[in-house]
Parts: sequence; C-alpha cells; structure tokens
Amino acid sequence: MSFFLSLGGYLPECTRRGAVAVLHWAVPLIAIVLALLAALSGTAPLSAQQGSAIKIPAEIPIFPLPETSLFPSVSRPFLIFEPRYREMIADALKGDLIIGMVRLRPGFEKDYEGRPPIHSVGCVGVIDKYEQLPDGRYVILLRGLTTFRVVSEDQRKPYRLARIEVVPELVNDEERVTLSALRNRVDKLLDAVLPLTAEPPDPAFDDAEFVNIVAQNLGMPESARQDLLERNRVVERARALVEILEKK
Repeated sequence: MSFFLSLGGYLPECTRRGAVAVLHWAVPLIAIVLALLAALSGTAPLSAQQGSAIKIPAEIPIFPLPETSLFPSVSRPFLIFEPRYREMIADALKGDLIIGMVRLRPGFEKDYEGRPPIHSVGCVGVIDKYEQLPDGRYVILLRGLTTFRVVSEDQRKPYRLARIEVVPELVNDEERVTLSALRNRVDKLLDAVLPLTAEPPDPAFDDAEFVNIVAQNLGMPESARQDLLERNRVVERARALVEILEKK
C-alpha cells in the first residue's frame, strides 16, 4: 500500500511542512510543476499578501473532480487546463482567491462537459500561489480552509457557481485529549503499513492537520474518503481513519 495517493491525471500531491511532494503522474508535467513550485517557494502566499482575514463568501466557484481532492488545512497543487476552469481561476485571482473543491458522483462521464451531479459536501480552498503557463494553463497551490455544503447552483458562468453554507471543522476542549490519542494511534498504524521509502506526515503538524493530511493522501476508495470529509468533527474523522488503517 502506498501512503501517497495516486489520482490519475489530476496532479496529486501531499504537502509536508517546508516541502512539496508531487506524486505519480506524467514525468514531463511533474518536472514542470516542481520547477514552478520551487520558483514560488520563496514568495508569500497570495492570501497573506492581501493582509486581511480570509472571509468565505456565500457564493463560490466550485471545481468538481472524480475524487475527494481537498481537506481543511492541507495544501496541494492542481493543473488547470479546461477553458472554463481557466476562466474560473482568472476570476478568482482578480477576486477573493476562493474555490470550492467537490467530488463528482459516479456516472459523471456521460455529462462531463455539462453539469453532472456532485456530492453536496466539499472543501473550500484559497489559492496561495499560482503560475500561468505559456499555453494558458494554470498551476495553482490550493490550501483547504473548511468544509461546506452546496445549497444551490447558479448557471450564469461557463464554470459552476454554488451558494453554500460553511460547515466548520469542530474540535471542542473535551475532545482534544481524545483526538491526541487517536492521532498517536493513526501514526503507529501508518508506521506498520507504510513502505520504507515513504515519508509519513511531519510530526510538527497539530492533531487536526495530521488527521486531515492522512485522510487526503491515504490510499482508499473515494467513497470512503468522501465519508471522511463529511465527518465535520475531526475526532470522528480520526476514529474512522483508525478503523480503515486497522483493516489494511
């Protein structure tokens, strides 16, 4: 089993503190993205450059993919190549930098160019860094903020827009001790299943970040990953991860 999740052509990635590890994909594209991210590594995040707290609007653009692709507090790059989603990125860069990542429901292939059904729960992300390639494609580094639920959609743009309600990631004081214990259990179980060549998440991450990084990157069916995302209590997400890892 590989800790690092391979997601076909959507440029999968696991971000560790101070480093970006790009996973299995076409070698030439990996080289391009690594070079771009290296060039951007010394720049401040765009969201930080704005100098204000990130406010999540009631309506956001949504980017549907076949996998559950983003969790709160986790960053990953995406290659944006479809014209409608290039327009989405251009608009976001001129505005609040916010994009919502959602998962397409099975059978989306029949209407992919249209607006196929999606899961109603996704993750809001903010564009921290970007580069536009000479051919017009974008490489963006998106950082997860919080989960959300789609209330309705608007069709006035070529890309998808949704009215949403934010679903905050919850950890109360009583759960913190339990979450710490579950994080330690997840860490030990990872040690037992990871190949020797795989790097586990940085131990410097706090408990919620650690759980979300594992949830985003551990190999599992996408239905199971979506179920993890929809558990907005991080301690419940951690419990579910323990169950998944104990079955590996």
